[in-house]
Amino acid sequence: MTDTPSKQSVYSEETIEQSFDDDEASITPSEEDTGVPTETVSPLGYHVDWTSVIFLNVSRTIGIGVFTTPGTILKGVGSVGLSLIYWVIGFLFSAASLAVYLEYLSYYPKRSGADIAYLEKAYPRPRLFVPALYAFTFVFLSISSSSAIVFAEYIFAALGQEASTWNVRGLAVGMSTFVTLVCMANTKWSLRLSNWIGMIKVATLVFIAFLGLIVLAGGIDRVENPGANFRNAFSGTSTNLNGLANALLKIRFAYVGYENAFSVANEVKDPVPTLKKFAPLSLGIVFILYFMANVAYFATVPKELIKESHELTASLFFEAIFPNREAVVALQVLVALSSLGSVFASTISASRVVRECGRQGLLPYPRLWASTKPFGTPLAPYALRWFISCVIIILPPPGDAFNFIVDLQYYPTAVWALLLTVGLYRIRERRRKAHAPSSAFRVWDSVAAFALAINIGIMILPWVPPEGGIYEGDVSFFYATYCIVGVVIILLAAFLYWIWFSYLPKRGQYRIRQVVDKLSDGAQALRTVRVPLHALAEWDATHDVHGQPISPNEDYHD
Repeated sequence: MTDTPSKQSVYSEETIEQSFDDDEASITPSEEDTGVPTETVSPLGYHVDWTSVIFLNVSRTIGIGVFTTPGTILKGVGSVGLSLIYWVIGFLFSAASLAVYLEYLSYYPKRSGADIAYLEKAYPRPRLFVPALYAFTFVFLSISSSSAIVFAEYIFAALGQEASTWNVRGLAVGMSTFVTLVCMANTKWSLRLSNWIGMIKVATLVFIAFLGLIVLAGGIDRVENPGANFRNAFSGTSTNLNGLANALLKIRFAYVGYENAFSVANEVKDPVPTLKKFAPLSLGIVFILYFMANVAYFATVPKELIKESHELTASLFFEAIFPNREAVVALQVLVALSSLGSVFASTISASRVVRECGRQGLLPYPRLWASTKPFGTPLAPYALRWFISCVIIILPPPGDAFNFIVDLQYYPTAVWALLLTVGLYRIRERRRKAHAPSSAFRVWDSVAAFALAINIGIMILPWVPPEGGIYEGDVSFFYATYCIVGVVIILLAAFLYWIWFSYLPKRGQYRIRQVVDKLSDGAQALRTVRVPLHALAEWDATHDVHGQPISPNEDYHD
């Protein structure tokens, strides 16, 4: 499937009216022609095959949550039965959201970056506004610091050594540096490492599930009264709205990563059929492993112990089955490897998102971010993500401050998920008015409505106050502080956009336009230029939407 129709079909079927402010010229570019040019041949190569699609998603999704959060979920909902239902609900919501991504992909199969690319297409007006807000929050908040910290803590625990603050930070920075250097050096090998670690994760959870089945069959004498938690499974179900809401949020974020491979879509040779088949498969694998791991925990460990386990659910499970320390050490190593795999998968995908932010002209020096020289990898995006992650690892004191900074990304992420779902309806309507041909994949209306409803719920749930009062949340200060600060960060990004696109141009008597920079490696990026007001009419008359000169007697084209 090609990324766009022929130029003739674009303008006969997909012409979208786009008007700017009164002081700007009105133009009518095609929807496919707005925004950064599509790189029809990926300068990053085509190293992402179906195996990498599966394990980019699986490795990103299965971090440490399945080993640590079941106790928190059970404590929030109160009963084993509802806890298992929550894991099913999380799967259904993720499946609906995945379908939304697949429809976006069917419209823009040659665009990597996922959210940043799709938001650019869904919200073309005001120019770059929504993408600019997303870029600001993603670049500074989407980090892998917590996974690096967890890796370091579990490695020290496995070695039986003291895990002081600076020991943990040093090892976490070292791990982040190693992952970044591997990814910088070679995309093929970074994907292979991600795949191999993903396979270890899957094998670990299959082993846990298998042990759980043996326990239920009465095959392990150390476990007394196996399966007792499944009798009266809904006994103790909570009516505490905050506990139920927080548990649902934790389930939601336990599945984050199902969309990871969409960030590298342009590096897949045939992206639509490949992701249409293997992205749902990866989510299905994750769900089965999550569900069976929880069944194993509940079959082995008494419910009350799981409730109080905090982040040690898997440790209790292994200790109940294996009497020796070696088994616990093995689990600690496996959890550390799981964190490492999550960092690999998130680093690869995040570099493509940052690259797309740069290609859209949302970061200074677009050529720097778009370039893939000398190794065929996006060096600058990798370096930026490494730097910010290391700052977050080193500077904040441990405890509430670190957890708060890590949690800051969650509420903006919910905002973008909602806007993506709403944006799908906007694109459908524009295509309907333009009599555009049907896409290769279309989400059922009921599924899209379900995704929209859940996204609205995710926006509301964090504001539900804790039962004990507003200072009884996961941190020692006001429970919804991370939501408020997340909104403030988005508003700050909007203010900076206004300064960049409105205040300074009016004060300086110019307007912002963009031109295409084409690099020798085949990469393309948009660069903003200042056009004085006295030359604006001539510029718009002699340049296309990408700022390229229009030859006389030539139709409007790229």
